[in-house]
Amino acid sequence: MYAAERQQEILRLAGEHGKVDVLSLAEEFQVTAETVRRDLKALDRAGLLRRVHGGAIPTRRLDFEPDLTERDTVAADEKDRIARAALAELPDEGSVILDAGTTAARLAAVLPVDSPLTVVTHALPVAARLADHPGISLHLVGGRVRHRTRAAVDDWALRAYGEINADVAVLATNGFSAEGGLTTPDLAEAAVKRAIVRAARRVVLVAHSDKYGQKYFARFGALADVDVLVTDSALGPGAVRAAEEQGVKVVRA
Repeated sequence: MYAAERQQEILRLAGEHGKVDVLSLAEEFQVTAETVRRDLKALDRAGLLRRVHGGAIPTRRLDFEPDLTERDTVAADEKDRIARAALAELPDEGSVILDAGTTAARLAAVLPVDSPLTVVTHALPVAARLADHPGISLHLVGGRVRHRTRAAVDDWALRAYGEINADVAVLATNGFSAEGGLTTPDLAEAAVKRAIVRAARRVVLVAHSDKYGQKYFARFGALADVDVLVTDSALGPGAVRAAEEQGVKVVRA
């Protein structure tokens, strides 16, 4: 197979699956990992793919944001592992803010029903999962609900988080890195996330490794604002080192 044919097939696979990884492509095409990396580099230079740690994703605008239902089907097993690992970062008692996002919602789903926690969230899917937990004191932050994330934003939400001092915030992001910080496509979502960071004494970021190195339109913080990063085992040693140099504890599930 010629390089051009291989690269065309890589584009097709990326479009079909939402991502491609170096090792799987090398096995698929019976070539070396270095050959695949050269293909991905060429496609990245052409603006057809965006390289991320361990592979590549289809090129999208910096303000592109897939629907919540679409995102929930991506890397489901890894997100479940991240959610279970993040449980250990929560207090036995006290107050927790749960951000909007598919991994945060999975964390809500595995919280024991008798957890003696006060939970604050602006995310409807998170609130729905916790509404019947008798041990949890649930507070739902209001505001304009964005359809893509099912989360409240704007002034009402910002005022509510401005009045809170929580023990832990579980934060979600669309992209993160030591250089680019924490980013998301929407400015209103970014403002709420910024308010959440200010409202907690300790910040736990739950993020799939594919998000490392991705950068979106709205920046809402630095990686150094995070105390703990809970991610999956695919996050490479270089990325782990970069996070730890920012003072972040890294947990790979």
